[in-house]
Amino acid sequence: MKRAAEKGVRRLLHLLLPPACAGCEAPLSLKGGRVCPRCRTRLKEPPHPRCPRCHAPRGTGLPASRPCPECSEWPDVLIRARAAVLMAPPADSLVHQLKYGGWPELAPFIAARMARAFPRVELSAGSLVVAVPTTPSRERERGYNQAELLAECVAEAFGLPLVKALTRVDGGETQVALHRHQRRSNVEGVFRPVDARRVEVRGSPVLLVDDVLTTGATAGAAALVLEAMGARDVHLLTFARSLPGGD
Repeated sequence: MKRAAEKGVRRLLHLLLPPACAGCEAPLSLKGGRVCPRCRTRLKEPPHPRCPRCHAPRGTGLPASRPCPECSEWPDVLIRARAAVLMAPPADSLVHQLKYGGWPELAPFIAARMARAFPRVELSAGSLVVAVPTTPSRERERGYNQAELLAECVAEAFGLPLVKALTRVDGGETQVALHRHQRRSNVEGVFRPVDARRVEVRGSPVLLVDDVLTTGATAGAAALVLEAMGARDVHLLTFARSLPGGD
């Protein structure tokens, strides 16, 4: 009886407020999830050939020995980065809705695409999952940290422990508003260990999870703190990747 009543309420809400796709705002059915079939097919992986370290598209005709301009200045501890899709429509809309639109329900769908982009064999035994933290003020404003939602789903998919190892201090500009050369200085010193978890990453590989990879400045800053805490190496996994050369 209760289940039938709940089903009736959902159908009534569907009639009054039809759900829309987070990618294109097209109407969805009750069982259609949060992303329409068309938007699912429009999500594109970064094209080949790719840098073996950061998977940035390298273009054709370039020797494999040529240093990648996207990751050549990353700290050595950040050994690998993988992204599920390009930061292009509809991925940009999905990221915006998750991050700013109050759609935490998108996290399982996005994280599932991320898990497919990172072969489990690339992770060593004893790996831990760590989310890139946002500032306390932004988390209060949004009601959640989108990277932590994604990390929870990724950790479950891989069967790995999720550790809250880092915190982020308030202050500083959002990375979105900055040019490429400003991003690194903007994140210097913003990450700190969570004291109660300091020992948990010691000697362990870490899978660092975030929503978007642009230059790697944020991930690099977080990776350096994890290294100082004793992490053996750091892998980065994101949903979307901005095209090389973007701000």
